[in-house]
Amino acid sequence: MEIKTQANDITQHPRDDKPRPYVCTVCDKRFTLKGSLNVHSRRHTEDNWYSCTQCEKRFHSQSSLSSHTNVHSSKYKCTECGKCFQRSEGLMKHKLSHSEERPFECSVCGKRFTQSSNLAVHSRIHSGEKPYKCHVCGKAFSQSTNLNTHMRVHTEERPYKCSLCNKCFSQSSNLQKHQRHIHSNRRPYQCPYCGMQFKTSDHLKRHVRVHTDAKPYSCRHCSDRFRRHDLLKRHLLKSHNEGTWFTCDVCEKKFAARRELKLHSFQHEGVKPYVCSECPKRFCTASQLNVHHLVHSAYKQFCCILCCKYFKQKRSVKSHFKKCFNKLGFSHPFLLV
Repeated sequence: MEIKTQANDITQHPRDDKPRPYVCTVCDKRFTLKGSLNVHSRRHTEDNWYSCTQCEKRFHSQSSLSSHTNVHSSKYKCTECGKCFQRSEGLMKHKLSHSEERPFECSVCGKRFTQSSNLAVHSRIHSGEKPYKCHVCGKAFSQSTNLNTHMRVHTEERPYKCSLCNKCFSQSSNLQKHQRHIHSNRRPYQCPYCGMQFKTSDHLKRHVRVHTDAKPYSCRHCSDRFRRHDLLKRHLLKSHNEGTWFTCDVCEKKFAARRELKLHSFQHEGVKPYVCSECPKRFCTASQLNVHHLVHSAYKQFCCILCCKYFKQKRSVKSHFKKCFNKLGFSHPFLLV
């Protein structure tokens, strides 16, 4: 969903000195016109969103929703690749991407662009210029879109809502990741070593390190190395007292990451935000939901190395392996990881 920023929004005019007497009472954002403040205020009111009936994206105004529906009607559709746009200007700019003509060249690295605006944004990589500054915390950005996204940290605005579990997100990309990882059983990424399949390329990369024994994360205090960054962070806390533990107020259990504490707190609160797409069952964490998904799937990814029998869960193959080991009468135990 694209939410257009108002012309009187301070995030679009970081350098002007216009008086902005109209202040949002929720997030302290300032505006030159009262009408602009009224439009902005809808962001903080759940009832004043305009939802698309085809994809459930939400907008602050009826006009923005009307423009969005052009994407579904294919009114402005590229004949080369089939991509659809809200407006004719967007389609015209996109068509340049199918042309080899790139008249705008970066004087520093020689990279060429179809539009001068793209070159201007790219040039800030070399200059370090960040003209768009947050008026709340002072953080600066090279693009206005990045600033608009950042502002949701302060406003706690989360306009992208999952239609399956009602969880909300500040960015559409995070919603898409959530739907792929949590509500889909599709595993397109396969390990070239053992054939194990994963939902994301990042999960596959982490898994491959089990086979290659790659440990890219090293401790600066000792010679220990780790496959994952979270394991390094936990090591720094336990062995070198570096960092901050996050402690549960209810049971005083300690966690190395704030996210782990948040997931743990769901158990005390009885919150179960993760809903199975196949049945009504709900779960506190994504990992619990992923384990449950195996009930609805015929896929078995764990194999016993002794008898080649396959299992859905790692704990099942571990339990089976011990029985199989004793049954076959081996004198020395294997290491099963």
